[in-house]
Amino acid sequence: MSLPYETDEKSKGGSSDEIPTYLAAVESRTSNTYGHTAPVPGTLWGRFKDSFQPSEAYLASKQAAASGRNFDVEAAAKRTAASPLARHLKSRHLQMIAIGGSIGTGLFVNSGKALEAGGPASLLIAFGIIGVMLYTVVHALGELAVVFPVAGSFSTYSTRFIDPAWGFAMGWNYALQWLVVFPLELVAASITLNYWHVDVNNAVWVTIFWVIIVLINFFGVKGYGEAECIFSMIKVIAVIGFIILGIVLTCGGGPQGGYIGGRYWHDPGAFHNGFKGLCSVFVTAAFAFSGTELVGLAAAETANPRKTLPSAVKQVFWRITLFYIVALTIVGLLVPYTDKNLLNGTSSVDAAASPFVIAIEHAGISGLPSVMNVVIMISVLSVGNSSIYGCSRTLASLADMGQAPSIFGYIDKSGRPLVGIIATSLFGLLAYVSASPKEGDVFNWLLALSGLSSIFTWGSVCLAHILFRRAWKVQGHSLNELPFKSHPGLIGSYAGLILNVLVLVAQFWIAVWPIGSTPNAYDFFSTYLAAPVVLVFYILYKIWYKTPFVKPSEADLVTGRRELDLDLLQQEINEEREALARRNIFVRVYKFWC
Repeated sequence: MSLPYETDEKSKGGSSDEIPTYLAAVESRTSNTYGHTAPVPGTLWGRFKDSFQPSEAYLASKQAAASGRNFDVEAAAKRTAASPLARHLKSRHLQMIAIGGSIGTGLFVNSGKALEAGGPASLLIAFGIIGVMLYTVVHALGELAVVFPVAGSFSTYSTRFIDPAWGFAMGWNYALQWLVVFPLELVAASITLNYWHVDVNNAVWVTIFWVIIVLINFFGVKGYGEAECIFSMIKVIAVIGFIILGIVLTCGGGPQGGYIGGRYWHDPGAFHNGFKGLCSVFVTAAFAFSGTELVGLAAAETANPRKTLPSAVKQVFWRITLFYIVALTIVGLLVPYTDKNLLNGTSSVDAAASPFVIAIEHAGISGLPSVMNVVIMISVLSVGNSSIYGCSRTLASLADMGQAPSIFGYIDKSGRPLVGIIATSLFGLLAYVSASPKEGDVFNWLLALSGLSSIFTWGSVCLAHILFRRAWKVQGHSLNELPFKSHPGLIGSYAGLILNVLVLVAQFWIAVWPIGSTPNAYDFFSTYLAAPVVLVFYILYKIWYKTPFVKPSEADLVTGRRELDLDLLQQEINEEREALARRNIFVRVYKFWC
């Protein structure tokens, strides 16, 4: 059968002389040996230097790049499909990225702020609703990523199935999110050391943490994957340990305090600040879950996404249930929302304001608060590690699509988006602003840029999935042809899209009428700045390139699929489903959820 990437000589992606070279690069990147290169002869130092040279696929892509004011969707899709990113992530990497990807300061520290703002019932309701929303989003993303494990993931899907202008806005929205988060996390990691009253300038710790994170990412995607495995394992063990300890303390098994039960749900109560308090918790919950979508971004660098990605996507259910709902139920039982320590934190990573630490201190257990602070510091470093990974890969895919300067698409022979990594690393040096008296203002506005980014990303994933399913049906395909189907399906994506819109509405309300304050411009823009930035990106690109909305009948459902022999793929899928149907009900239930 013919390659799905073949095109005529009039393709807008380049001249007729450039097309054969480019297609050869695409074919080599979609072969079964993708991501595995033959050993380079020479000395160790020679091979190290050679690894930084541009890959052949990058050079071919650069040669075929389009120019002018006409955006070529077909050429952009081909370049993202031919991205020479190294495919070294294995099943265990994806599993730990999925399980521990969003366990961070949002859960360990910011949940305390949410508890104070809305009470324990609002905490559970808001995190539960956002958890359901994320369940639908990640399943939609999983379905798309298994079929199209291409560079850029969600921004690429927006370009391919919604509108190239919206894909441009979503790509830069996501890149800017991680770009500004990196220096924030470096400062946050240095602040965690203040818990032990270490008499060392924070700039020293910023330097140490910056070097560690940058070195990890220079080891390529495998370095990122191995580091996340370690970070995630520590976080998971910490949460499980707290849940067990919390159950014991609630039942009166601690050194002091006696039986607690549901005491704090009655006094001071289950809710605080009414409906506005609940809405404010939605925002905190959305921030806490950010990073979940990294599983989809990692699909382009996974050895066999059809086998490993579905299992990783299904882990989201267990993460939401165990690590958030159960842990926050325990927090609501052990810490009243009137506890003054919840507001005593000097930053979003101050362990003194963590409800997990407060619960342990109330029980009179010494030593464990310091252990929890170590976990908080590791969580911050994990987010910093993900920042370079997420930003560099997104910048590279934007460059592939002609939506960012082509230099960001530089990918070396080791499969590293080198320029993207360097650019993000250099921006991280902004963390030294922490030594300035204007530190607070600078970081507040940086945080405002990234505050709503995840909501836009998640909503776009749901919309892209809805339009993909429509295109899949219009072009004569059946759902049985999909290697992995979203469990909540189209209904889930519609529900996820609606919930994302409602969160934006709730956040707008809080931004205009903040709790405990009157309407003012500073509070509004510091809370809602990301929204107008996204709209400006979208409108300007739409006007300049005059991009049309993608029609389902014309959407590209071929480019980027790794299995070139679709008949053989369908046969393998049918055989796997038949083999599972013959297993006992316990195995089938396990495979459905895990």
